[in-house]
Amino acid sequence: MNNSFFSKFGPKEPKFFDYLEQVSEILLAASDMLQGALVCSTGEERMEFFRKIKEKERLGDELSHKIFEELSSSFITPFDREDIHLLADKLDDVIDRINSCAKRIAIYNPKQNNPYEKSLGEIVKKDAECINQAMGELASVRKNASKIKLNCKTLHDLENEADDVYETAIINLFEEEKDGIELIKMKEILNELEKTTDAAEHVGKVLRTIIVKYA
Repeated sequence: MNNSFFSKFGPKEPKFFDYLEQVSEILLAASDMLQGALVCSTGEERMEFFRKIKEKERLGDELSHKIFEELSSSFITPFDREDIHLLADKLDDVIDRINSCAKRIAIYNPKQNNPYEKSLGEIVKKDAECINQAMGELASVRKNASKIKLNCKTLHDLENEADDVYETAIINLFEEEKDGIELIKMKEILNELEKTTDAAEHVGKVLRTIIVKYA
């Protein structure tokens, strides 16, 4: 009786992991595109990268909606509904932030690329790789707890590294940039990149909560 009951509802569980991993793949692809947006030099190229990232954001939103629909219709979930909802929400936040970075790069179209922007973009890419690894390990959370913990620590360390890069970038910007309009443009882009690393660390915080509960 019990086996029959759980077999009826159990098959829905893997969808959560599949969807979460798919979202992390979209995040990884968007972070790759962000690298391109940060090194190209024409407004047309920057706008094209923004369009591509915007499409990734749309796909991420669709998957997040599927996750929320599954939460509403599934009787059994692998983790607390609140934890799954929060994890999906935080993953979506990172993609949204990457899209916001690309939007600012395209709209502001700065006269030159700032090397600190590239450094922060590389940290965002590392964040995305780390999150993607963690999502691939989440289905076997007890078995992979130590690996996921390491991913969480890496996300925390990367956020600290991003803080250092951002602070140095702002100091350098105010010392070196004489064009007030360009200064504002670069400061806005740098700020959004730093916020993206903050959003990535928040994913790690949710993962740590899940590990404490279920590993």
